[in-house]
Amino acid sequence: MRLTTRTNLAMRALMFCAANPGRIVRKHEVAETCNASENHLAQVIHMLAQKGFLRTIRGRSGGLMLGRPADTIRVGEVFRALEATLPFAECFAASANHCPLFAACRLKCVLNGALDAFYAKLDEVSIADLMSDNVELEDILRVA
Repeated sequence: MRLTTRTNLAMRALMFCAANPGRIVRKHEVAETCNASENHLAQVIHMLAQKGFLRTIRGRSGGLMLGRPADTIRVGEVFRALEATLPFAECFAASANHCPLFAACRLKCVLNGALDAFYAKLDEVSIADLMSDNVELEDILRVA
């Protein structure tokens, strides 16, 4: 299992905003600090804003900020929002499932349980938890 670039960038953007509470941050600041492409980051920011994790402000003095308090944004919720459209395995995709083992295979049940446990663990953690007492991370992400 591997974290997609999209979800990785989403978490970086959310932590960046959490490290700069009450401040409108600019996309280029996030991209530069997080070593990301501004174009790719723009797509991720758009998705996060659509789902209410970020609030975007247009215009000359615009930018982005958390869409709600950091302690209410659960990591599992973010992962589900960004990863749910991608089936974990072929057998998880009803329309694209061509696996000849599907009817008898027990692996799907095992994988399903593992994914449930994975998301349950991520649900225990908020963006605020990732930032709490993490001075080193705050120093990296805080805008001067």
